Amino acid sequence: MSPHEEELVRELARVMLVLPRAVDADMMREQRLPLSEYTTLMHLSEATDRRMRMSELASVCSLSLSGMTRIVTRLETQGLVGRERCAEDARGWNAVLTDQGLARLQEAWPAHLSSVRRHVLDHVDAADLTRLLGLMRRIAT
Repeated sequence: MSPHEEELVRELARVMLVLPRAVDADMMREQRLPLSEYTTLMHLSEATDRRMRMSELASVCSLSLSGMTRIVTRLETQGLVGRERCAEDARGWNAVLTDQGLARLQEAWPAHLSSVRRHVLDHVDAADLTRLLGLMRRIAT
């Protein structure tokens, strides 16, 4: 690896650590909603019938099933999410976004957008945005 390549890999690793922490801190300060809970609500809001199998939700949120279970339990106690048995497989559970959960997501969305804009988008000009998006997609796949 060349020194320049190593520098890129190190900076990418730093962004992967720093960015979620910065957005989480903003979300906690402005909305008292951790990024992990916001992300869970967001994915449920985009799912068919606002429901997802717990294992699938854990996967799209890049969490373990036990970690997702803890988050859903916290959201459930706030009335933002419910749980129900999977119709297709009685062994599995679905997380279901409630109307109250959707309202909470909509309330928190501007703070999330502002944070992401401040920490990411304000640092990328329009010419670089398309190229960066393509690079990120290639790296992710």
